Amino acid sequence: MVVIDCHTHTGVSPDGSGTAGGLCRSAISKGLKAIAITEHIELNRWFSQEHYGIIPRNDEEIFNYSEIMEKAMKQSCSARDTYGSRIHVINGIELGQPHLDFGLAESVIHDARLDYVIASLHEIFGKEDFYFLDYSKESVSDLMERYFKELLKICEWGKFDILGHITYPLRYIEGEYGIHIDFAEFEEQVRECLKALAQNGCGLEINTSGLRQKYGKIFPSLEILKIYREYGGEMITVGSDAHCADDVGKGVADGIKIASEAGFPYLCYFSEREPIYVKIL
Repeated sequence: MVVIDCHTHTGVSPDGSGTAGGLCRSAISKGLKAIAITEHIELNRWFSQEHYGIIPRNDEEIFNYSEIMEKAMKQSCSARDTYGSRIHVINGIELGQPHLDFGLAESVIHDARLDYVIASLHEIFGKEDFYFLDYSKESVSDLMERYFKELLKICEWGKFDILGHITYPLRYIEGEYGIHIDFAEFEEQVRECLKALAQNGCGLEINTSGLRQKYGKIFPSLEILKIYREYGGEMITVGSDAHCADDVGKGVADGIKIASEAGFPYLCYFSEREPIYVKIL
């Protein structure tokens, strides 16, 4: 089995730790063939705090992601130069909230140093990241409906490579608060997102971080993966969403198994924004 981790972070991301070199050394020691370093780039905080005229709502709500982007690119390129003969280093980003300024988003992802772009939705308009919300004070159904509505805009845009953790809010709603979400309530919205992904030739991520958290599951579910395939979707990546070197590669083998169970014969990773397919053995 060829193990590739397509979603990792270092201390360049506000919620991460360590260095790209540390991630690469960990991946090499675990026998991985490739690793994607995909720092958070939250597009709605690309400019300075003064530009937006708002006050941070939590410790991770930092600004000037334009500067973080440059740090990320330099660190990943340096890691590739150092470790590239021992492991394939993929220079990527996780682009959060691109739908809030598609023009800016397209400018960012045209950086020639990029191999790979994950699109993600960590927060809906007017709300903090789902990590920080108090779900005892929120209408969960309303949040999820708004989440998939905004996510659909991203999927219909379709200028990225892979959609990250499509059911991200469940990490906290179900995992931390124990509030069950009935998939049937949102199936139509999820289908619209998956159909748009497939039609635009965009891929879907299997994110294994939930296995290390209270959520206890890979996301998305097998059911969602099968729906994506039903619409003709072909591109699947597997990522640990590691935020430290120790977590690199964790759960990836389990993610590969669920991809196979969903009927996908190949995984993929990216080089210069083009997919490279690897047969699941």
